[in-house]
Amino acid sequence: MTNSDKIRLGSEIREVRKARGLTLNNLSSMLSCSTAYLSRIERGTAQVSEILIVEISTALNIEKNWFFPNKLGVGPLEIAHVVRSQNRRPLSDMYTRSEAELGFRDELLSSTLSGQCYLIMSHFPPGVGEPPSPQEGFVYEGEQHAIVISGEVELKLGDEKIVLRKGDSLSYPTMIAHRFCNRTDKEATVVWAMSPVRISW
Repeated sequence: MTNSDKIRLGSEIREVRKARGLTLNNLSSMLSCSTAYLSRIERGTAQVSEILIVEISTALNIEKNWFFPNKLGVGPLEIAHVVRSQNRRPLSDMYTRSEAELGFRDELLSSTLSGQCYLIMSHFPPGVGEPPSPQEGFVYEGEQHAIVISGEVELKLGDEKIVLRKGDSLSYPTMIAHRFCNRTDKEATVVWAMSPVRISW
């Protein structure tokens, strides 16, 4: 495993751990390694054995292969940085809230979670309307930029309700409470750039 592979893997383990609401101590207590060694893994400075990867994946309730996406290409840069449409990794299973509660399903478009921002695609099934309770808007530090690829979604941004259609784009600081829904009879898709990396909902 190259140094860049170790950094990517460690960063993704850290993001999934945080999404699961676990501290380093919590996770290491489920593994056959110390907190200090797990910290080194997350920083990309330690080797990870096959056995330990299986332990980490099991503890995080995620398929081991999620950390090793299928990458195709001719050159090493293409293999490292390009994500083919058939090889997108699902994100929704990592969230603490269900797809029904959120009202959408997410796929990772970026090649890694180890950068300063990441790109995702959200699929809003038709006729979801308001997702079940809780219906509060999401608020956290960061920013979002998005474009509607297909369909129509309704954004509640602060106290305003805004209808967005194919081709419309938006940007806002995520300290403003926000929530989306699809009230139409057709699926809607939205592509997002988000910073910082966050997969906890």
